[in-house]
Amino acid sequence: MFKRVMGIAAGAVLLAGSWGFLVLMNTENGWLREPLVDTPDDKAFADAAVSLIDRESNGNAAFILMKDGKPFVQHYTSAGTAVDGDTLFQVASLSKWVTSWGVMRLVDQGKLDLDAPVSGYLTRWQLPEGDFDNNGVTVRRLLSHTAGLTDGLGYAGFAPGKPVQPLTESLTKAADASPGKEGVVRVGIEPGTEWRYSGGGYTLLQLLIEEVSGQSFNDFMTEQVFAPLGMTRSTFLVDDGDVGNIATIYNTAGEETAMPRYTALAAASLYTSANDMSKFLAAQYPGSNGESVGRGVLKPETVAETYEPHASSLGLDIWGLGAMLYAPNGTGGHIIGHDGNNEPAINTAARIN
Repeated sequence: MFKRVMGIAAGAVLLAGSWGFLVLMNTENGWLREPLVDTPDDKAFADAAVSLIDRESNGNAAFILMKDGKPFVQHYTSAGTAVDGDTLFQVASLSKWVTSWGVMRLVDQGKLDLDAPVSGYLTRWQLPEGDFDNNGVTVRRLLSHTAGLTDGLGYAGFAPGKPVQPLTESLTKAADASPGKEGVVRVGIEPGTEWRYSGGGYTLLQLLIEEVSGQSFNDFMTEQVFAPLGMTRSTFLVDDGDVGNIATIYNTAGEETAMPRYTALAAASLYTSANDMSKFLAAQYPGSNGESVGRGVLKPETVAETYEPHASSLGLDIWGLGAMLYAPNGTGGHIIGHDGNNEPAINTAARIN
């Protein structure tokens, strides 16, 4: 009987592992997905994407295809008030990639050491003591989700009119943790030993930016990242003034849904436009007028470092310093980017090949 039970258990583990591998490979390399077009033709791909958006969208959507660092095709569709290239969309976890540029800006300024314990920079909050050495939690590991944090966050946000939790209280236990998540930011596995997605790690980076810069997180990102890149339609907060046209969000049934507000700005609360996101992507290419990669916000070599593999799963490189590594690009690098999803209403994606 024991052998039979063990055999069943081993089979279940094997099936679970195989399923996890298939899910990961589907995400990483597009396994089990049909291409939109049969040939690598930019215009054909754009036409197919636009057709898909028009056929299946029941809310607001913005789509830009870039070529050689410039917008090549733009398309917008609306369920209510018209959206365009300057409409603000809340982009959920895509916020993390943009946040990483703020962190790396402080690294380039000599104010942060990627490999120093993050605790040495903090005065307002510290990771709780546990079974593992908190000194292993470094900026590099927080950026790449390898710091050993086991929160698994996931933030659901706060409904309009409901008070937003203070930052340090959220780190201790997030009141808006997504369903099934404990919401406590702490070290649960040996730092540096494996990749474990952590929204709480980016909330900790939000606190780090405030501590090191002496500014609010949104003010720092506006001054040090958005303004230099010309991203005039980007903010992590919309409560402090009139920001103009914001896209209404709709659930999968096409019903208007309230827009959540977040304590975890760095992890989930970026509002940006399609035009501004194009500027962020373009900053990772040399400019047509001789502008450098990074556009002076980051050094070109710093941008390149964010693409270097820092985390892997099942032998596949999956994460850099803020950027997700989706698949090899055939030239020694990766297709990079980030996604954002906030059920049931927000779905965002950005890719650079």
